[in-house]
Amino acid sequence: MTTETPFRLRSVGVSAYGPSLLYGFSSGVIAPVIAISAIERGASIAVAGLVVSLMGIGSIISNIPAGVMTTRFGERRSMIWAAAINAAGLALCLGDVGLWLFSIGVLAQGMAGAVFQLARQSYLTEVVPLAMRARAMSTLGGMARIGAFIGPFAGAGLIKLYGLDSAYAASLVAILGAGAIAYTVPDLPSHTSAEDTSTWSITRGHWRVLATLGVGVLLLSAIRQTRQVVMPLWAQHLHLDPSTSSILFGVSGALEALVFYPAGLVMDRWGRRAVAVPCTLVMGLSFLAMPLTHGAVTLGVAATVMGIGNGIGSGIVNTLGADVAPAIGRPTFLGVWRELADGGAALGPVILSAVTALAGLASGIIVSGVVGFAAAAVLFRFVPRRDTIR
Repeated sequence: MTTETPFRLRSVGVSAYGPSLLYGFSSGVIAPVIAISAIERGASIAVAGLVVSLMGIGSIISNIPAGVMTTRFGERRSMIWAAAINAAGLALCLGDVGLWLFSIGVLAQGMAGAVFQLARQSYLTEVVPLAMRARAMSTLGGMARIGAFIGPFAGAGLIKLYGLDSAYAASLVAILGAGAIAYTVPDLPSHTSAEDTSTWSITRGHWRVLATLGVGVLLLSAIRQTRQVVMPLWAQHLHLDPSTSSILFGVSGALEALVFYPAGLVMDRWGRRAVAVPCTLVMGLSFLAMPLTHGAVTLGVAATVMGIGNGIGSGIVNTLGADVAPAIGRPTFLGVWRELADGGAALGPVILSAVTALAGLASGIIVSGVVGFAAAAVLFRFVPRRDTIR
């Protein structure tokens, strides 16, 4: 008589989480210097901001093609190609290249990142049993956050010793390492079948879940992205020095990185709603509290609550996407799913900016907090019950 060996997350620790950690590090090490590099190549401050945004734009325009690509060629080959394209983009950022080539390199990194992230999500959905899916997804997000947290500190040291290009060189080494690990990942069964797995057919066949739960994910992503803008702006409004603002931001990020695994455990044991709703409510409340702060200590408290709120939602978008994705055409569906999430991430700061322009920063922050409450309401209504998840 044989007994089935229980699945353990550490069995996919290197193949799934190694690339996630390295990708997070790669992004984190260059994130603080992209604008500076653009200015050094002749960009104005406004143009430098646009160059930074190319990373997100690249992701938005590539999510759906990434799903089609992964459906057709599989997770392993998609990750390898994504790492190669990202490495090529980083190579364009090295050395004395002009602003146009540098911008193309940044855009390529955003596009490749979308493919790599989607392929990793699809890979984990396939190999991890349902009972551990949320822990797997939250750990995936947690590894990326740890890498992104370490990256700026490593980059600061390298830049001090070897100059600005060293940050891009370190990012390139990390991406090549992620690609090398992806090369060792075993191929999964093909996603192709006689059924139509085009983007249009998948979207049409699952429009209800995309128009309901997908909207909740869009709103969640909006408030998540806005939190990265709100705290530095309010710190400046309080006339705090940049170093204090950076410390508060770092503490918030550290807390996010600490709670990802407990969040996944809660989702696996008590359902996705047990994390999705508290995550959005806590972030919404922290936004409403922020205009009431008047110094570093009170702002630090609000930032701490915000970090915990976001941290307990680690992996929730990926987990919900895996829960509702069809077995046939899963990567294609996940491409549409990630498009909703990235669309929300782009929309959140726009809402903040528009309301701030009309009624001031405090009002913009309050409206953003209301977006969090709206996300909580939609997710409470449409997150699938635990017994219906397949």
